Formats: sequence, structure tokens, C-alpha cells
Amino acid sequence: MEALQYFLISWLDPWLVFLLAAGTFAGIYIGAIPGLSVTMAVSILISFTFSWQVNDALCLMIGIFVGGVYGGARTAILLNIPGGPSSIATALDGYPLAQRGEAGEAIGLSTVMSVVGGFVGILALALAAPSISDFALGFQPRDFMLLAILGILLVGSLAGESLAKGVVAGAFGMLIGTVGLDPLTAEERFTFGMVQLWSGISFIAVMIGMFGVSEVLFQLRHMDKVAVKQDLSRIVPRWSSVRKMLPLSLQTSTIGVGVGALPGVGGDIAALMAYDYAKRTTRNPEVPFGQGAKEGLVAPETANSSAVGASFIPMLTLGIPGDAVTAIFIGALFIHGLNPGPMLMIEQPHMFWFIVGGLVLANIFLLIFGLTGIKIFTRIVEIPKGILLPLILLLSVVGAYALNNSVTDVYWMLGFGVLGFFMKEYGYQVGPVILGVILSRLIDENWRRAIISEQESLGSFFANMLTSPLSLVLFLTVIVILLSQTPLLGHARRALSRAK
Repeated sequence: MEALQYFLISWLDPWLVFLLAAGTFAGIYIGAIPGLSVTMAVSILISFTFSWQVNDALCLMIGIFVGGVYGGARTAILLNIPGGPSSIATALDGYPLAQRGEAGEAIGLSTVMSVVGGFVGILALALAAPSISDFALGFQPRDFMLLAILGILLVGSLAGESLAKGVVAGAFGMLIGTVGLDPLTAEERFTFGMVQLWSGISFIAVMIGMFGVSEVLFQLRHMDKVAVKQDLSRIVPRWSSVRKMLPLSLQTSTIGVGVGALPGVGGDIAALMAYDYAKRTTRNPEVPFGQGAKEGLVAPETANSSAVGASFIPMLTLGIPGDAVTAIFIGALFIHGLNPGPMLMIEQPHMFWFIVGGLVLANIFLLIFGLTGIKIFTRIVEIPKGILLPLILLLSVVGAYALNNSVTDVYWMLGFGVLGFFMKEYGYQVGPVILGVILSRLIDENWRRAIISEQESLGSFFANMLTSPLSLVLFLTVIVILLSQTPLLGHARRALSRAK
């Protein structure tokens, strides 16, 4: 009964309900603007909510977190410009749907499935937080490295028609990710003596340039093309579509929970892994992946939404942030005199159930606000290109500058925009570049930590990898996926069938 009472605190107080609603609404539109990340919005809020009651501050931050993760899908679908890294995979099939005039249905379906994923993540937080946190705590540096390598192997799903071009693009992204000061020794790498490169190249600036600016340059060649008229007769998806996508959404939500609960990983990788899973397991989709498959839209959206609830698991049970946003939540709890971790669950269990209740209510508001305003929002696609393209470019510049209030990030954004344009012209997908930038640091840091923990002995490293059940499963998964993306497996199957 006490748990239910604490759960309903945010439901029964009109002021807390208003803060959750306002935060969710603001988060949707903040997340839709490239460069204005959820992390930035929540971190700014801390300074404003310093003197507030802890419940008030948490409600507003939870609303922005839930709304912001979903909001990035809107511009990904409408303009092929992801609002955040977790929406990169959404653009692969969401944008082709908009080009066919189905933007309204695509946003409606992504909204409903995001809410389904959100509830799965919250359910995992409420019922299985201690068990999942114990599982996440068992990850060693080598396991994080293998998980990141699994992510890199997703280039097969993002590469388009040519795997070789996808590998080249992914390797280039990993090279970009190594620029800056070495995370362990602070040695300069590829900085060429420039202080501006010490902090590395922001992957958000790369993402905005590769998707936003390159799309503007690409569309300049088609200024005479008439904008596609969007069919807005149906926004709320049909029950038959929801029922058809429900099994996949539950499976990819599980991926989101598993990856989102890992400290420091977050929903970006979960969304990409879910897209790859959907592409491998979906048989006979109505439309091929990359050309407007609804499965390719649903999978990443459910995974990144379920990762929101899951990211609170290590924060509340262990005091370890699940991602950048929950790291800021830990700071907010400390400011208000709370100590997240095992003792929080013992000394102040009401805070755990208050956060769970707030997440549930924010998810309900996400469904309401997500399905309203779509008819107005989809009109963006029908704006004449002479007005729309300069507006996209302006938002891209604002988003890049807002990262660190630095003109350098704007220059990087413009440079990668031009590079992205030429990559598209010659058949290279830009998605693998972003994937490489995001994962390069995770692979680099955890490989070196793993080898240092084994006294730099490769023999000991592989021996422990093969004797640890978790490491062995991840290692075998890497091998299987690697073989499945090469012609070797196909040749072996054909040879076996001929032999039979």
C-alpha cells in the first residue's frame, strides 16, 4: 500500500501533473531541434530548479527526458534530420515514408510504439530493478568492448547496397572519434597542435552536418521538384497495424531495456541494435528496409523509449548513471540532499516509487501530445523549398553553436555537411560514419582498460573472455554476426547444399 501511495503522489497533486505535462510537451519540441539535446535541456534546468522542492524539479526533468527522446523522431521522419543520435535509425525508413506522403501515419505509429516501449522500460524498472542492476554490474570492460564491436557490426544494416562502402564509412567515423586528448593518458591524437581539437570533434556537430547540411545541399539540385502532399486522413494508427507490430515492439523493447540498463551506454546504441535486429528477423516486409518499412520505424523507436526507464535502474539501485541524462539526475538528487544508490532504496523508498509514477504519467502525456499537433507539424514538408532549406540551414547552425557556444563546432558542422553531400553523391551512406564516431571512444577506452586489467597479457585476456559466460556469449555473437555479413557463410551454405 505504501508503494502505491508513493506511486500516486505525482498523479494527485495538480501542480506536479502540470509540471510533468509541461516538461513532456517542451521535451518533444526541444528533441525535434537538431543540436538542442535532452542532456542540454535537463542540465540547464538544474540551475533554475536549484531552490525548488525535489518533487517539483524531478517532475519537470522527467517530462523533458521522456518527451525529448521521442521528439527527435519527428524531424527524422519529416526532413531526414534526426533530432538526436537515438533517431538516426528512425530516419532510414521514416523519411521514405514521408516521401510517399505517409508522414502523418508514420509519426502516429512511432508515437504509439514509443509509448509501448516506454511502458516496457518502466515495468522493468518497477519489477526487476535489483536483478537487472546485478546483471549490468557483472559487465567487465571487455564486455563493454564486445558490445561496442557488436554496434560497429551494424554497418551492415546501415550500409545500403554496398557493405564495402559501409565499412569504409564506419572506419572513417571511428578515425574521427579518436581525435582529441587520449582519455587515459591525455596525450594528443590527431590534433596537429591545435588547441581547438583537444576536446575532440563533437559527434552531434558531425551528425547535424552529415544529415542536415548535406540534405540541404542535396535538395538544392531538386528545387523544381513539387513537395509531396501528405495524407493526413489518418493520424492514429489502425489497430491492425499496432497488433501486427506489437510482437516486434516487445522484442526490441527488451533490447532497449538490456542495453539501456548498462552504465554509460544509453538508448543511442539500443536503437541501432534494435533496427539491425528487426532487419534480420523480419521476413517478407511489405516494403524493403531503407525504403519505408514500418518495421524499421517501430524497432528503434520502441528501443530508445524503453531505454529511458531502464537507464534509471543503475542510477537508483547503484548510484551509477545509465546515460548522460541520468548523470544529471544524480547531480540533482545530490543538490537536494539525497544520495542515489543502494541506501536510497532502503532509507527513502518513496523516491523510487515517485520516479516510477512520474515516468508512467509522462508516458501518458507523451501519447496525448504526440498524437496532437501532427497535422500542423507535417505541413513542414509542404513548405516551398526556397523557404524550408534556408530554415533548415539556420536551425543547423543554431544547433551546432548551442553545443558548446563555439563557432568551431559550426565550422565542423558545415565541413561535414559538404563531405556528407559528396558521400551521398557517390553512394556512401552517412549513418555508419555517425555510428563509428559514437562507438569509437567506447571501444578505445574499454579495450585499454581490459588489457590493463590483465597486465597487458593477450593470453590472459582471451582466456578470461572464453571462461566468462557473459563474455563468451558476446564473443560468439560477434563472430556469428561477422560471418553473416560476409559472403563466406553464403558460399558455405551453397557448398553444403550441393554436397547433400
